[in-house]
Amino acid sequence: MELEKKEKRAKKASGNKKTRRKEGIRSGDFWFMLIVMILVIFGLIMVFSASYYYSISQAGTAYSYLFRHGLWVVIGVAAMIAGASLDYRIYRKIALPAVAVIGVLLILVLVAGTTVNGATRWLAIGPITIMPGELAKPAAILFTAWFLSEKPERIKSITRGILPLIGLAGVYGILIIKQPNLSTAITVCGIIVAMMLVAGMKWRYFFGAAGAGAAGICGILLFAKDSYWYSRLTSFTDPFADPLNEGYQAVQSLLALGSGGLFGVGLGKSVQKNLYLPEPQNDFILAIIGEELGYIGVIALIIVYCFFIWRGSHIAINAPDQFGMLLASGIVLMVAIQVILNIAVVTSSMPATGINLPFVSYGGNALLIFMYCSGVLINISRHGPKSTGVN
Repeated sequence: MELEKKEKRAKKASGNKKTRRKEGIRSGDFWFMLIVMILVIFGLIMVFSASYYYSISQAGTAYSYLFRHGLWVVIGVAAMIAGASLDYRIYRKIALPAVAVIGVLLILVLVAGTTVNGATRWLAIGPITIMPGELAKPAAILFTAWFLSEKPERIKSITRGILPLIGLAGVYGILIIKQPNLSTAITVCGIIVAMMLVAGMKWRYFFGAAGAGAAGICGILLFAKDSYWYSRLTSFTDPFADPLNEGYQAVQSLLALGSGGLFGVGLGKSVQKNLYLPEPQNDFILAIIGEELGYIGVIALIIVYCFFIWRGSHIAINAPDQFGMLLASGIVLMVAIQVILNIAVVTSSMPATGINLPFVSYGGNALLIFMYCSGVLINISRHGPKSTGVN
């Protein structure tokens, strides 16, 4: 009789362990998922509002960009579910091949890429168009996380840790700049350097690299005044000096932000989207948000991004291993850096280059990458030492 009771207790305990294990696998960071969906749904609304007149002029219907972006949202949700379902630890095996393949694609896009508005950033494979520059971001995150977690002591060595990653940042950065795509190059390099700091790199190396970059920019400003990069690096300082050429987008963006005031002119009532601001649903969608929803709307959006960074950082801190921590940190840094750069471009605080607003701007490649990476973060949260659903 006593033996039967012990067996029942053992089975019950085993069943409870299995239940807890299953619940741990099924659970994730609820608040993080909610934040992502808020951003995506808000982006869908604003893409429709921003593209309304441009869509009519291009396709004869107001709903062209809405339907296409809506399709990408559906695909993105599926990608996020896939990313959340796939054990993040398998990415260790593909980190090195991924960074090599993306490097080849970055070279191919310069040789056989599609040029639009003077920029060669796309590779057409049949009906599918991919942007290797966008793919370079997750590839750099994967490789850096793998490289620094395989031998954590590498980050303390200049030759075995710092220089190889600086070399990767330099190669990727140069190939992307040649497209030209300055903001994406800054994002990729910024992600790698920031992940190195997270892994324990000493700040003096960071300041040394920053000083070298600043010296290079000063060299262009002082000795290459007739070059393309001189005009690109200085036009944003006074866009009204050339409002019809170099400064056109920045001027229209500032006019949109200024017209919005504190509370905005109202959703759907933007004037600058009426064929003044080129392709307002893309990189400059924040200007339309500022015009229609005002300063309050922009601040509210920034607060949502801050919540994204907070929950993502929480996931990184609670990751079960260093690879998971660095992978989660890299994804959060990617979003944070891109938000900062987009705001800087829209407010004419840096040169106008192609940088989209994460989860909000129109564009299938970027949205798909951001949503899949969000799924990866959710998967990392599932493997944490404790549930991150309500903390």
